[in-house]
This record gives sequence, C-alpha cells and structure tokens, in this order.
Amino acid sequence: MKKAFGFIVVALLALTLAACGGGEKSEKASNEGSDSKKLVVGASAVPHAEVLEEAKPLLKEKGIDLEVKVFTDYVLPNVALKDKELDANYFQTPGYLKLQMEENKDFDFVSIGEIHQEPIGIYSKKYDSLKDLPKGAKIIMSDSFSDHGRILPIFEKEGVIKLKEGVGANARVEDIVENPKDLDFSTLIEARLLASSFENGEGDAVAINTNYALEGGINIKEDGVAFEGSDVVPANLVVVRSDDKDREELKTLVEVLKSEEIQKFIEEKYQGAVLSVQ
Repeated sequence: MKKAFGFIVVALLALTLAACGGGEKSEKASNEGSDSKKLVVGASAVPHAEVLEEAKPLLKEKGIDLEVKVFTDYVLPNVALKDKELDANYFQTPGYLKLQMEENKDFDFVSIGEIHQEPIGIYSKKYDSLKDLPKGAKIIMSDSFSDHGRILPIFEKEGVIKLKEGVGANARVEDIVENPKDLDFSTLIEARLLASSFENGEGDAVAINTNYALEGGINIKEDGVAFEGSDVVPANLVVVRSDDKDREELKTLVEVLKSEEIQKFIEEKYQGAVLSVQ
C-alpha cells in the first residue's frame, strides 16, 4: 500500500513539474513572438502622434501593433528611448538630436528616416510683418539653442537683422552683427509654452515650432508673419538606439510613414503647415 501511494505521489509530482516547465516554455515563446511584433513609439502630440495613429492600421496589416506614447516636451522622449521604455521616438530634428547627444554621452541614437518638415514661424498679434516691428521690440523664442539657428535666419531673410557671415544653422544671438531696430531676443522659454505666450499677448512677436502652434490652435496662415523657407527646413526624424537600427519592424515603420497614404494624409490635414519629405 505504501509503495502504491509513493508511486502515485512521484507520478503526480512529475506531471506537475512537466506542466510547469511546459507553461514557462509556452509563455516565453508567446512573449518573444509578441515583442517582435509590437512597437512603442514616443511622439509629440501634434502632428507626430496624429501621423502615427493614422499609420496604425497600415502597420497592423503588416503584423505590427503600434503603441503611441505622447510627450509634452522635447527632453523626456530621448530619456525614455535610452531607458528602453520606447523602441523609437518621432519628434526631433537633426540639429536637436546632435545637441542632445553632445550633452548626454549615454545617448547612443541614430536616425533611420526623415518623415516630414515643420517650418518654424514668427507670429504676432500686433504687426503684419517683421519690418513693422518697432525699435526695441521684444521677441520671444524657445530656450532650445538648436532652434535659434533656424529662427534668427528668418529675421535676416526679412532684412531686420544681419548675422555673422557663415554661421548658418549654428547662429546664436551673439552672432547678430547688425540690429538697427535693437530687437530684444533675450526672452527664452520652453518651446511647449510658446503658443500660450502668444495667445496671452506676450512680446511683440513669438517664434513658435509648428507642432506647438498646431497643438495650441493657432491660425498659422492668419497669425504667421514670417516662416522658414522649405529649402532650409530640417526634417523630423524617426530615432532609435544604435543597436536597433537594423530591426525589421522599425524599417517597416519608416516605410509606412513614408508611404503614399501617409503623405496624402499629411498634405490634406495640415494644408502646408507640415510638409512630407519625399
């Protein structure tokens, strides 16, 4: 009787261990399969997250589930990418990416695709052109210095300042060599607050990134007085960790974002405020 009981216990134990082992193997395989087909991408709300949402069904057809995480600033999406909370982010330009990697040595990122352009605009509730600005006019700009090399050339193109020769996209306020109107470029705030400053009537003119202008409900055509030329506007990038640059799912993401369907969506929804990169 004891022998029979012992045999039953051993048999039950063997079955239990086999079941547990099989369960672990199955769960691991399932997770691996799931991870290989899911992408988590961080993005600014407008237009980046909207574009990604439009891309979801196209990616689904290719067996990829896309999760979009929306960020309200330009810092956290890169931190989250470094910490592997994201597979990619989609919000930044080459200049900003370069600056961030110089300032954060643990950011080992690379761009895998240029998707669209967003011309920075100068907006004013008081004046119809930059030439109308009065002497000593207060200009509000982003505190991101990578944007200054895009904003200041707009003022130079409009003939109200002159920059040191050759500075181009690296222009800084200290590179202004002629400023006959004595324009005040000293007010720098977070980019996400620029639209609010404009709506609150702060400053004589505000330089606003297009994504924040759209998000803030600003009428770009009516309130914008000067913009970057499309020939100099940097592209917004899909950025990944360098080790992941050859992942097939990420390559597919870029292919879909550059597809005819998404280009048409950008053209129709943003009416020229956002430009597809061909």
